[in-house]
Amino acid sequence: MTLEVEISRARPVAGREADPLPDPIAGRGVDRTADRITELERRRMRAVAANGPRRRGEYSARERIDLLLDAGSFTETGLFVRARPAGDGAGRPYGDGVVTGYGTIDGRAVCVFAQDATVFGGSMGEAFGEKTLALMDLALKTGCPVIGLNDGGGARIQEGVTSLALYAELVRRNVQASGVIPQISVVLGPCAGGAAYSPAITDFTVMVDGASHMFVTGPDVIETVTGERTSAEELGGARTSNTVNGNAHFLADDEVNALDTVRDLLSYLPANNLDRPPQYAPGAAPTGLCLDSVVPDRLGQAYDMRDILRAVVDDGELLEVQELFAPNIICALALVEGGAVGVVANQPLYAAGVLDIDASEKAARFVRFCDAFGIPLLTFADVPGYLSGVRQEQAGIIRRGAKLLYAYAEATVPKVTVVVRKAYGGGYAVMGSKHLGADINLAWPTARIAVMGAEGAVGVLHRRELAAAADPEALRARLVTAYESTYGTPYLAAERGYVDAVIAPRDTRAHICRALRALRGKRAPMPERRHGNIPL
Repeated sequence: MTLEVEISRARPVAGREADPLPDPIAGRGVDRTADRITELERRRMRAVAANGPRRRGEYSARERIDLLLDAGSFTETGLFVRARPAGDGAGRPYGDGVVTGYGTIDGRAVCVFAQDATVFGGSMGEAFGEKTLALMDLALKTGCPVIGLNDGGGARIQEGVTSLALYAELVRRNVQASGVIPQISVVLGPCAGGAAYSPAITDFTVMVDGASHMFVTGPDVIETVTGERTSAEELGGARTSNTVNGNAHFLADDEVNALDTVRDLLSYLPANNLDRPPQYAPGAAPTGLCLDSVVPDRLGQAYDMRDILRAVVDDGELLEVQELFAPNIICALALVEGGAVGVVANQPLYAAGVLDIDASEKAARFVRFCDAFGIPLLTFADVPGYLSGVRQEQAGIIRRGAKLLYAYAEATVPKVTVVVRKAYGGGYAVMGSKHLGADINLAWPTARIAVMGAEGAVGVLHRRELAAAADPEALRARLVTAYESTYGTPYLAAERGYVDAVIAPRDTRAHICRALRALRGKRAPMPERRHGNIPL
């Protein structure tokens, strides 16, 4: 009988272990090394064979790892770890439902774990948890990113409080690693209950459209408790998580696309907080678009801020983070002269680029990530201010909008800001202003830096004159023109040093490149403290 036939017959079914293989060494008078090596291979092959795809056309845990890592680079840890006895007659499969180990992506070291839904539904038991914690500890000690491929059923009911304890231990490791090594979660199936909180703490979450689900309480329980009827897709599907609640950062078409996204994302990130971001050969400056003509002459007319960003970064390439959530602000990773930068920009195509609760929280988290890992920040401002209204006020725009103010003021990485058009009120202050610690601030001639727009300002300042005027519309037009010529320019800010230079739009990339070069050696000592108290 061939080894392959033996392995196929030994495959566990539904989380139960097959009858143990006989020990080929037992009963022999001579303890031969060759026999022990043969036994090692039998056990290794059996452990590997325990992990197969759950459904036809789906990848197994090890196949997913192979797709993610450089070919032949994976070294598995804990291969012979076995599930603890659960007391319910279940078997003790090797690996206990998770594959852990280390390898490389584009030649750079990473640690990775992949949950296996074919073993106890991918639920976390004691051995499963201990393997995952050991991998997290290894990633922290070696200073390399950790990637989790999630496809499991949460806590293992059979193991009771032990499973819950290990989830809490995993979250503690996530917190210890936060800001020290990049943490990326890929949700490739269900991720429910306590299991959902670990990805929420990691830096980035990738989900697969139509296949991934992430929620605390499932549809059946919700219907039982509240009477509400919903589906897993509506409740916490990949599209919901990317567009409605912002729990995910990237939406992938399929598993291969999800893993490619991880590889792309890591190409912008340092291995840890003590390393510099990777440096590549400078990319080409994009051609074909003259920035002098991007901003419309009419103030209220929208344009796509991405046209400006692509004309500034290397090869016109942006990796947008949370592209489908709070689209009124853009957060993206890019390269400038081969070095990674984090880009934050208002998007006039959506709600005129206004800052609301979702946009503020989205940008604040991105700014803090970039600051934690030494990635310079490049900000493009065209913002009418914070969004007003009863719903925003009652939902906490003051507290939650302050997160972005806090994040920019806290950040010590090089910060370069370009004011493109509107920079009104609190929007001017928060979007990388000098007053929050920006290093180099540039403005286009089209910039309007003021407390508010001309129409609103004239209405407040000249209310009585307008009410008494014979032709209030004609008077309003004259006052608006006068206000625009005096306050609706970047030159008052430049006179006070709040703007370092007013530049022609076509020269923006050149100025940004010079600024980032000058700021490479930036030092920004901070007061000694445990940590700040961001308004969460």
